[in-house]
Amino acid sequence: MGGTTENIILQTDSYKVSHYKQYPPGTTALWGYFESRGGKFPTTVFFGLQYILKRWLVGPVLNKQMIREAAEFYKLHFVQEVFNEEGWTYIWEKYKGYLPLRVRAVPEGSVIPTKNILFSVESTDPQVPWLTTWFETIFVQVWYPMSVATVSRAQKEIIAKYLYETADSLDGIELKLHDFGCRGATCIEAAGIGGCGHLVNFMGSDTVPALVCARKYYGCQMAGHSLPATEHSTVTAWGRDGEVRAYRNLLARFPSGLVACVSDSYDVYRACENLWGEQLHEAVVARDGSGLLVIRPDSGDPLTVVLKVLEILGSKFGSTKNSKGYKMLPRYIRVLQGDGITHETIGDVLEGLKVNGWSTDNLVFGEGAGLLQKVDRDTQKCAFKISHAMVGGSSVNVYKDPVTDKGKMSKKGKLTLELRGDEYVTVQEGKGDPSKDVLVTVFENGRLLKEYTLQEIRVRAEVALVKRAKVNNAA
Repeated sequence: MGGTTENIILQTDSYKVSHYKQYPPGTTALWGYFESRGGKFPTTVFFGLQYILKRWLVGPVLNKQMIREAAEFYKLHFVQEVFNEEGWTYIWEKYKGYLPLRVRAVPEGSVIPTKNILFSVESTDPQVPWLTTWFETIFVQVWYPMSVATVSRAQKEIIAKYLYETADSLDGIELKLHDFGCRGATCIEAAGIGGCGHLVNFMGSDTVPALVCARKYYGCQMAGHSLPATEHSTVTAWGRDGEVRAYRNLLARFPSGLVACVSDSYDVYRACENLWGEQLHEAVVARDGSGLLVIRPDSGDPLTVVLKVLEILGSKFGSTKNSKGYKMLPRYIRVLQGDGITHETIGDVLEGLKVNGWSTDNLVFGEGAGLLQKVDRDTQKCAFKISHAMVGGSSVNVYKDPVTDKGKMSKKGKLTLELRGDEYVTVQEGKGDPSKDVLVTVFENGRLLKEYTLQEIRVRAEVALVKRAKVNNAA
C-alpha cells in the first residue's frame, strides 16, 4: 500500500475523460454498483476487489506531475481540450493525492447468487461526482479474479461430489486441482490475480505469481504447494532409449516425498507397464511409507487414457477396494491428468472412473487454459452501472432498460443487499433496511478500512460437502 507509481489518471477508457461535461448541471453525487447479471454459473465467488484497491487506489495515488502528464497526453489523444485539469487539480489540492471515494462490498469469498449487487462506489465530495464513473474501468476488472474463483469452486463441487460417492473421505481435496495456467495467461499480472482466484478454493499451484499475489495482497505467507516434477525435456534429453534411466534418475534424486513424472513422451502405456511396472517396480514400491510417485499422462482423450493407465498400474502394483467398494491403487502411486481439463470435462472423467469401479481418490487434476484463460467478462455477465444521482438537490433513480435486451436492464436507486433467511435479496430505490445491509465499507477517501485474509476468504467460499465433512470430523 502507499500509492501506485503509475499515473492513475491514465488507467481508464478514453470516453470517461469527457463525461464530467455530460452529466446534468447541478449533479453533486453519483452512486454506482457492480453485479453479475447472470452467466454460466448461478452463483459467483466474490474475490479480487481488495487486490484492485491495494494495487491502484489506496494511499496518495495522485500528484501534480501526473496531472500535467495527463493534460498533455489527452490533448494529443483527443486533438482538443477535453481533460478536466481543474477537477483533478482540485482533488490534489484538497486531498493531497487521496481519492474521495467510498466503496462498500460484500465480504470477499462470499458466494452470492447472480443478479445481486456485489459492491457500490460513490464520490464523497460533491465537487467531483464524476470520479465515481472514472474508475469504472479498474473496478470492473474484478470480473477476472472473481470468474476464476467461481470456475475453480464449481470444479471443486464436482470433485467433492465424486469423492463423497467413491472415496473413504474428502481429505486432501484442496490438492485435487492444480493450477498449470501461468504460461498461458495474458501476462504475469493476470497469472497472479487469476491464479490467486484459484487459491481461494485449492492449494495446488505451479503459478508462482499467484502465490506472490496472495502474500502481498491477502496476507498469506504461502498459499499453495507443489512438488518436484519432470517436463518432457528432462525425460527426452536422455534419448528414447534412455527413458527408463531418466525415470530411475528421478527416483534417485528425490528418494522420499512426492514426485511427479510426465510419462507420455513416447508411449505412456509402455511406460506404465514395462518401465514403471516392471523395470522400476521395486524402486516404486520402496517408496511406500516415505514417498509418493505421481504418474502423469499428458496427451490423448483424458478419460480413455486415465482409465487405461489405472488398469495397467492396477495390474502391475495391485489394487484394493475402499469402504465404498471402489478400487484404489497402493498409497505410493497416483495419477495426474493435466491435459484437456475444463469444467466441462472434469465431471465426464470422474463419472467414467466411477462407472468403471475406480475411486476419484486415485486421481489429481492439473488445469491451465481452462482455469485462467477460458473465462471472459460475460462468463458471469459482469457490469457496473450508475443507479442513483443527486441533481440540483433532488434524488434521481438512474437506470437503463433496453427494449432490445431486457437482460441488460439495470437496477434503480440506492441498493442494499439483505440476507433473508438463506436468500440474498437486492433491495432497490433506497427502500432497504441499512441495518440489514451485508455490504461493508472497505475503502473511503483513499484508505482501506477493511482487509480480508486469504484464510478467512477460503472459509467463506468453502463448498457445502467439504464444510459438512469438516463438521463431522470435528465431532
